[in-house]
Amino acid sequence: MTIISCLRTVSKPGLISQFSKPKPKPKTHQSCSLVVSSIVMSYDKELAAAKKASSLAARLCLKVQKALLQSDVQSKNDKSPVTVADYGSQALVSFALQKEFPSEPFSLVAEEDSKDLRQDGAQETLERITKLVNETLASDGAYNTCTLSTEDVIGAIDGGKSEGGSHGRHWVLDPIDGTKGFVRGDQYAIALALLDEGKVVLGVLACPNLPLASIVGDNQHSSNNEVGCLFFAQVGAGTYMQSLSGSLPVKVQVTAIANSEEASFFESYEAAHSNRDLSSFIAKKLGVKAPPVRIDSQAKYGALSRGDGAIYLRFPRKGYREKIWDHAAGSIVVTEAGGVVTDAAGYPLDFSKGKHLNLQAGIIVSNQKLMPALLKAVKESLEEQASSL
Repeated sequence: MTIISCLRTVSKPGLISQFSKPKPKPKTHQSCSLVVSSIVMSYDKELAAAKKASSLAARLCLKVQKALLQSDVQSKNDKSPVTVADYGSQALVSFALQKEFPSEPFSLVAEEDSKDLRQDGAQETLERITKLVNETLASDGAYNTCTLSTEDVIGAIDGGKSEGGSHGRHWVLDPIDGTKGFVRGDQYAIALALLDEGKVVLGVLACPNLPLASIVGDNQHSSNNEVGCLFFAQVGAGTYMQSLSGSLPVKVQVTAIANSEEASFFESYEAAHSNRDLSSFIAKKLGVKAPPVRIDSQAKYGALSRGDGAIYLRFPRKGYREKIWDHAAGSIVVTEAGGVVTDAAGYPLDFSKGKHLNLQAGIIVSNQKLMPALLKAVKESLEEQASSL
């Protein structure tokens, strides 16, 4: 790095004047590298855009969920339901991010594509999605744009075809994480994260049905029954929560519980999403007394980040490969709140390998005090399970 480039990067007057003085044996290159390495990249602009896009998508999803029609639910190849809100949410986020950063390369790794919407008989669904997207944009007024056509919406949905990877920047989106919960009228989340050189640098979780108050009765954040939470985190800057209606953000922290007997743990609502018997066995080893709290989607990560529970265990069926959009936003929301997210062997999650995570057995989340004992219990339980086969 040259002195000139260093002066452009560093804004401390003392350092500039130091470089401007003649030195018998200048060590400017070494000093510069030390200063620059301590500077943390800011993603304020990207975080603001992510919050805006996720909130727009949440508005659309709320509208659809309140008047869910049978024709709104289709079936994907993996038999999980997909709704017009799923497609509409992805179209809105894709459109909004491209509007916010028009001169930058756009890469979005997302769950949906428009293949089913191009089939015969899908025109009515596509038109309904397009109408919802346009109504949501018009109600917000943030983007002065002409009415989007069905082809515009399909193009926005297919903006999410990136494969991700370890180079450059990639947005990662689950337009509705917890689709089954959405259809039931329960918990779901719009989960949006940004990868920079393979690392998650920010995350936003819009949870329209999650109460602002604790869902396990402790650490109350609200004195009323208001629902609709927006969690957001940026690397090195902590995790915050505010209402989707726009309250002031409050910094949140994971629970400080150190005794596993006092801990409560979260697991997936759908039995097919995780091995409940294994989770129960681990909980017994730890002496956990409270019954599991079962919630759909990455709303679990948000609830954990504010101290609602202490442990999240996820052990998917054999052969299942975790997708990065199911954990990218949630993981940074928890870690920036002081928590720890690893696979079952204690390794950090690696989001740099494309659309999938390469994991050892499962995902475990907790605070730093409980994690050593939790990892030990997980290891022992997995070994005992393997030996019994």
